[in-house]
Amino acid sequence: MMLRYALQTVRDRKAGFLGAFVALLCAAALITACGTLLETGLRGKIATERYAATPVVVSADQNVHRTTVTEKKGKTKTKHKAKPVTERAWLPAATVDTVRSVSGVERVVPELSFQAVPLVKTPAAAKPSYGHAWASAALTPFTLAEGRAPQNGGEVVVDRELAARAGLRTGAPLTVQATGEPRTYTVSGIAQSARGDLARQSALFFADSEARRLAARDGQITAIGVMPAPGTDPGELAGRLRQALQGAGSGQADRGGSGAQVAVGDARGPVEFLDAAGARIKLVSMGGAMGGTSLLVAILVVVGTFALSVQQRYRELALLRAIAATPKQLRRMIGREALLVGLAAGVAGALAGLPLAAWLHGRFVASGVVPANLERTAGVFPMFAAVGASLLGAWAAARITGRRIARIRPAEALAEAAVERGRPAWIRIAVGVLLLAGGAVLVAVLSALRTEPASTPVTFLAVVVLAAAVSLLGPLLVRGAAAVLAGPLGLAGPGGYLATANLRGNATRMASAVTPIALLIGMTCTVLFITPTLGDAARTQARDGVRAGWVLAAQGPGVTGGAAERIRRTPGVTAATEIVHTSVRVGLTKYGAQGVTPAGLTRTWDPGVTAGSLEGFGEKSVAVSELAADQQGLKPGSPLELALGDGTPVTVTVSAVYARGLGFGDLTLAHDLVAAHVDNPLADSVLVAAEPGTGRERLAAAVAGFPGVGVLSARDADAVRAERQQAGAEINLLAMGLVLAFTAIAVVNTLAMSTSERLKEFAMLRLAGAKRRQVLRMLRMEAVAVVLIGAALGSGIALAVLTAFSVGMTGAAAPAVLPVVYVGVVGVAGLLALAATALPGRVALRVPPVEVATSR
Repeated sequence: MMLRYALQTVRDRKAGFLGAFVALLCAAALITACGTLLETGLRGKIATERYAATPVVVSADQNVHRTTVTEKKGKTKTKHKAKPVTERAWLPAATVDTVRSVSGVERVVPELSFQAVPLVKTPAAAKPSYGHAWASAALTPFTLAEGRAPQNGGEVVVDRELAARAGLRTGAPLTVQATGEPRTYTVSGIAQSARGDLARQSALFFADSEARRLAARDGQITAIGVMPAPGTDPGELAGRLRQALQGAGSGQADRGGSGAQVAVGDARGPVEFLDAAGARIKLVSMGGAMGGTSLLVAILVVVGTFALSVQQRYRELALLRAIAATPKQLRRMIGREALLVGLAAGVAGALAGLPLAAWLHGRFVASGVVPANLERTAGVFPMFAAVGASLLGAWAAARITGRRIARIRPAEALAEAAVERGRPAWIRIAVGVLLLAGGAVLVAVLSALRTEPASTPVTFLAVVVLAAAVSLLGPLLVRGAAAVLAGPLGLAGPGGYLATANLRGNATRMASAVTPIALLIGMTCTVLFITPTLGDAARTQARDGVRAGWVLAAQGPGVTGGAAERIRRTPGVTAATEIVHTSVRVGLTKYGAQGVTPAGLTRTWDPGVTAGSLEGFGEKSVAVSELAADQQGLKPGSPLELALGDGTPVTVTVSAVYARGLGFGDLTLAHDLVAAHVDNPLADSVLVAAEPGTGRERLAAAVAGFPGVGVLSARDADAVRAERQQAGAEINLLAMGLVLAFTAIAVVNTLAMSTSERLKEFAMLRLAGAKRRQVLRMLRMEAVAVVLIGAALGSGIALAVLTAFSVGMTGAAAPAVLPVVYVGVVGVAGLLALAATALPGRVALRVPPVEVATSR
């Protein structure tokens, strides 16, 4: 019987359930989109290009391994963990002999892959470009469409797509920037693949000896392409290869793993595209963070929406109690209504989430966060999860919000339906205080976290928890704010007095509108200002720590060693420090690192040394930030074992501890040591210290013969860092944009629901003599008051969270709040609130008041 009543209620009160439906639909779409990104990170396929005709690929293990053995209560537990390295790990060339000796191998093709950028202008955007030995062209396979194979160190073969884009023909000169100085080659041939042009890269093929020189990895190879003998299954062959390589070692056993990995089928893609494999990890992290935050926000919004929906039906529910409906029947009816709405909204939202996920994935690809060849996975699991979350959320929200009206006596229910309670229930206040205390604990924890991966999830969790506390304590906060705003609102005349009375007498209803505004402003300000807070501190440290007045920067892949040496020999230059960036692992902990030229280092760079000294800094030295020193227990003179960017283990000695870790990374090593173990050994920049009177013109003239190398002042270099920071902020905004959009929809939805259900109140006011414009003024004053209260609470939440984040990450309570942006956020929230109040109010006032007053 209750199911029939539930169906009838949903059918007859479509407008009343519309707000709950919209909230659940948006929540389901958001969960589906985030779940699809998470699934793409976990199961997304990375298609291979260069290895398309190679059934089996052997490559170096791209992970650093750590095995721990612990004994507890007489039992021995062994745990094995692995973390990826950021640069490509290389195989010893001797591995080819081991692979060739395995039964079932017909042909072995060693592969060299290194950056090789053609210095030529093209009308279309350039793709990543890699050089290879011509002998490895069979891996795709590439065949000659024109010309001949390279026969000496001065010739190169380019792929057909690059030739068409750059207008190259056989016999044309082509300058290529690889891992050293640029060199001009003659195009001896143009290659094509029967499988079509490469989508994600350009390929240049050199003579074998020239490829080895350019790769600059003596005795090492990138990978080995294995062609199985006829009748040999690639999967079975891969198993035999793993056994052979594990038994022989591969020259890399000191990294804690087997040293080599064997890939077949879809596993070949991650071997070829290390950035795509890394993007999967990033998507898992990003999708999980977005999904978790979205779920918490959705719960808060849906509970608030259902609370308002049930509150608007208090009279109806009270009458059901008065005619002998039992609490169990009432709870069952409310729960089934919620399940009906949740099912419809969940299915619709799950379907809407698929194109939303496609759009979001496309934006990530366009911004460079996700490579194009990481295919989006659109499985059914995120959709089922969204529908399940909608059903569970709707049912739980309806049961929680309808709990009181179902439990109290019929007479009390009728009384509460007529007049709002003087104060919220004690349990609501208690839970609100507990959430407020929990938010304070999260803020305190946040102020002690010093790494971005640890602090970011806590940051957004703190915002949601504090917003939930505002939701529960909202009626008390609104009544307190009403006392403060009574004077200013009274200046607006009768509309202001009526707005003040509504704030006091209908605090619960007003609190339901305040909560999404506070959440919107708090979350938006946190998302917008968290990156500038960290970025400004990093830029300040970098600006204060660079002693050099000039910086060499390159528009291409980097500044060559020849350009740096030329600038050192320029009259008036006292020091030139090459800088190359990477990341290293100490154990399994990842740190940002840089390599710097030791000679004259203190003339160009001041990291704020707090212990030790940079004097005598050399090939086996490392300077560490205070954060890394604290985490690893280091001090000057301590030995430090670490894995370089390609996983190569080294042991260095700590020479200094410095304070400016945000600006320069946590570890600083010698330039030559780092450059020998990164994919791009060219310097990201060169710091140039010069005597007074040495100007830009003299320095620019010195490097004029090096393509793409320019001279920037220290101020110009800081402006470039600011542009990069802005790009990072845009990516963060894109990642959290859906959550903010959902919260904005919740603001409009809640205010529209609150206004559209006040038909009889408006009619009574008009019958009592109020004019239409006075009622509209009252609504505007209410909206202004709600925005002011929500802005104050949301700003307070954001300020507390951002301050704690700043203390933990930068050591100073100095959040970067951009006034223009902040005013814009509050202004947009105000416009949404005014529009969501005024439009439904105007529609409601079109109905004659007598007709409304006499209706059932």
